[in-house]
Amino acid sequence: MLGACSRILRRAQPRLLLSSPSQRPLRHQMQTRAEATFQSLEDCLVLNNGGATMRLNYLWLRDHCRSPSSYNSQSNQRNLDTGSVDLNIRPDHTTVQDGHLILTWPGGHVTKYSLSWLAENSYEGTKQSPVQPCIPWNSDIYKNANPPSAKWDKFMSSDDEVKKFLHNYLLYGIAFVDDVPATVEATETVAKRVSLIRETTYGRMWSFTSDFSREDTAYSKLALDRHTDTAYFQEPCGIQVFHCLKHEGTGGRTLLVDGFYAAEKVRQQSPENFELLTRVPIRHEYIEASDDHRNHMTGIGPVLNVYPWNKEMYLIRYNNYDRSVINTIPHDLVQQWYVAHRELTTELRRPENELWVKLTPGKVIFIDNWRVLHGRESFTGLRLLCGCYLTRDDILSSARGFGLQA
Repeated sequence: MLGACSRILRRAQPRLLLSSPSQRPLRHQMQTRAEATFQSLEDCLVLNNGGATMRLNYLWLRDHCRSPSSYNSQSNQRNLDTGSVDLNIRPDHTTVQDGHLILTWPGGHVTKYSLSWLAENSYEGTKQSPVQPCIPWNSDIYKNANPPSAKWDKFMSSDDEVKKFLHNYLLYGIAFVDDVPATVEATETVAKRVSLIRETTYGRMWSFTSDFSREDTAYSKLALDRHTDTAYFQEPCGIQVFHCLKHEGTGGRTLLVDGFYAAEKVRQQSPENFELLTRVPIRHEYIEASDDHRNHMTGIGPVLNVYPWNKEMYLIRYNNYDRSVINTIPHDLVQQWYVAHRELTTELRRPENELWVKLTPGKVIFIDNWRVLHGRESFTGLRLLCGCYLTRDDILSSARGFGLQA
């Protein structure tokens, strides 16, 4: 069973190397206090605190100064003109006192950092921490966790209920609100409780049946394989909201697959295939030329996206329907890319990774479109679905407002 995303990533432990001339101590200033020691090197300050080693660039230390003349703590904006700071600046004096690193710069300016702030914001600290902790899941993991759904009345009146909802959404990439009135208006209201609606070519709030009113297979009764939406946007939509307002027929269950779980399996089994999928840009395209709608959208990016400092995944762009001509890969990588893509597809299609949910009137699902793939089994009869896209930045902002890590 996979643990939290942050536990899966393979990370090298930072080491302090002093072999090159530029890294040898320029002047040895060793503090012997138990709380921290430091060395002033030619190109950086090496700070040892509580067994952790941080390498801090001198210009970085000046640039991030939190003194009133350098930083506006009310607006949380930088006052310092970084472009005017000497690129080779060095402090005239450095000391550690009472849990703080204190630097005096040429000209007399003093910078004071708490050691805890440096530990949290240094590169060494950041690469050890996930940006957004999550729990990768297959069907059994999710069912055993059994995250509770929020209830409409409480969700709309209680911030604590919203916080619990967002906590589950961040961990699993999906979350539900039950007992929502089966109307487009109520669906819009519940969506706006946590984020802003992102208007697209499909409109602000959309409601559709299988009438093929748009040139997209979603507007049919056909089964849809797992995919992420709007891969043809340069920035795919962040959150997908679905609410089935009516279904008079059979079938139509919603398929959910955690893309991060599948991709982590690839990373563990074939690191070279995982790395290729994070590196090679692929084009996705949406072309529509009907009497009412004319669109030609193109988005380009790798199938998997990771933060370069800690290799944490933050986006999967997987849509075999909308993937365009592969002409962004040199010949010697084409076959290798198909092999890597096939391995990911195999993991995504394993039955044990599939979570099937029957959406009924009153049950609204929020899906992290940068992580969780969705699909649909074929259906019969009248099925009326409504929903919208939400902005990713704003739902993460809402979560941070509740003190959640996002």
